[in-house]
Amino acid sequence: MRELLRAEGLTKTFRLSKKQQILEKTKAKIKVAADKVSFSAYEGEIFGLLGPNGAGKTTTLRMLATLIKPDSGDAFVDGSSIVNEPDKVRSKIGFLTSELKLEEFFTPNYLFDFFSELHGIPADVREQRKKELFGIFGIDSFAEVKVSSLSTGMKQKASLAISLVHDPDIIIFDEPTNGLDVITAKVVTDFLLELKRKGKTIIVSTHIFSLVEKICDRVGIIIDGKMTVCDTLEAVKDGMPLEDRFFEIYSAAVGEAV
Repeated sequence: MRELLRAEGLTKTFRLSKKQQILEKTKAKIKVAADKVSFSAYEGEIFGLLGPNGAGKTTTLRMLATLIKPDSGDAFVDGSSIVNEPDKVRSKIGFLTSELKLEEFFTPNYLFDFFSELHGIPADVREQRKKELFGIFGIDSFAEVKVSSLSTGMKQKASLAISLVHDPDIIIFDEPTNGLDVITAKVVTDFLLELKRKGKTIIVSTHIFSLVEKICDRVGIIIDGKMTVCDTLEAVKDGMPLEDRFFEIYSAAVGEAV
């Protein structure tokens, strides 16, 4: 398999305010959100980044998507460095996170066209891609409805479609089914599997064990900013249900019973 993404020792720290120290229940002034995180993802696979809330999943993905710079380390997206070639990286990836909100004054139709133009997509290709994606996610009937009037599920589906306007080969999703009803979550999950069948490389962060077991080929478990285990799904499970195996790994990592 061809390696399309390689993270090498990604490290990111943040300075904590007094309020954040209280919320984090710590006296430390610096939080290590990602601590020398390394892994690879290959063509035509879904890689799951699994961990509890606050483990460093989102920070890692935001570095991969060039939204924030690592303090040290680097990652290479189809050969392009996130540190030295961020523009090239952005042209090669699609990135979806619940933290990135669509402008609520505009419609899905307008936003799809706007981001297509940013990526330099020809009009005929744009219209064909819009027809395909809006059809898959049932956005057609809501194409001219302002984002502010859309349901949470429809906003998520519109965000997903817009993140794929340029048909990227590498797609990064941060908690893609978080907060969705079961019907919408299934639509999104099925679409991820369809992208895999088309040969796309997909990075998914989640804390949902069933999602990882259903769609992921390989998985990395991140705890307190560290990649503790990274292997094929079956190797990580080691003959156990993923949830049981995760808590075994978690207990060993934090040094306490769960």
